[in-house]
Amino acid sequence: MKFEKIKYIERKTGEIKEEKVMGEGALKFLYYNPFGSLLLNTVVKRKFLSEIYGKKMNKPESKMKIAGFIKEMNIDMNDYARDINEYKSFNDFFYRELKTGARTIDRTESVLVSPADGKILAYENLKEKDKFFVKGSEFTLEEFFSDKELAKKYEDGTFVIVRLAPADYHRFHFPAAGKISETKKIKGYYYSVSTHAIKRNFRIFCENKREYAILSTKKFGDIAMIDVGATMVGSIVQTYKENSFVEKGDEKGYFLFGGSTCILVFEKDKIQVDEDIIENTKNGIETRIYMGEKIAHEKK
Repeated sequence: MKFEKIKYIERKTGEIKEEKVMGEGALKFLYYNPFGSLLLNTVVKRKFLSEIYGKKMNKPESKMKIAGFIKEMNIDMNDYARDINEYKSFNDFFYRELKTGARTIDRTESVLVSPADGKILAYENLKEKDKFFVKGSEFTLEEFFSDKELAKKYEDGTFVIVRLAPADYHRFHFPAAGKISETKKIKGYYYSVSTHAIKRNFRIFCENKREYAILSTKKFGDIAMIDVGATMVGSIVQTYKENSFVEKGDEKGYFLFGGSTCILVFEKDKIQVDEDIIENTKNGIETRIYMGEKIAHEKK
């Protein structure tokens, strides 16, 4: 498979843009070179490497990296609650909080919103995934959930992927109001979830460390919310109260350093994803969205 720059559609303007990827050279080596692949599958995917780097990003001296990262990734700090000098480490900056009102949450009851800032892909049926990913990447919901009953429940349902790049806001939220369950953790590896990686191997979502909870809603059925760790993501931190009622837009948790992914899985015929997102996915391109922005509505 040929290495290509990651392109996406900026939803607000309709422009096709090229993503600025942190460590793109390393990703190219690991996922498009046989020697890199060997290193990836023997060392890089292991927990210890991500833990070591995560601890390094927690040290006070790591805050020296913040200014350069902001400049390189063109991050608009006007959206965030704290000034650059107020962060105690790079990780403290990485899971930074938004200013109040920095994101507009669509409060319409029949509307489902994005749980995070990122690039989105949506499949009304998982069988359609081969239009974007390499054919033959074996993926089953049973393996993904590590649960046969859940796999049956969501069979032929809608599958939504929101990919967070390292430059994105790394807290994630609830896409609708409802009762949220406890978190279940599934052990796994720490492969990158960059488009470079998942285009070659969709099974990464079955192999990486992940956590899931079920959000029971009136309008959209039971939504499976899966938070997926990745290379250099030392931890997934859940900040919500288990088995409680939550409002749309409430914080669910955050990722520590690295790129990460939020996945939403819906029961069959419960939602209708916005046409532009579906069309872009069919054309093999992600759509840039923001937390609180409408991505779907209740299916009548």
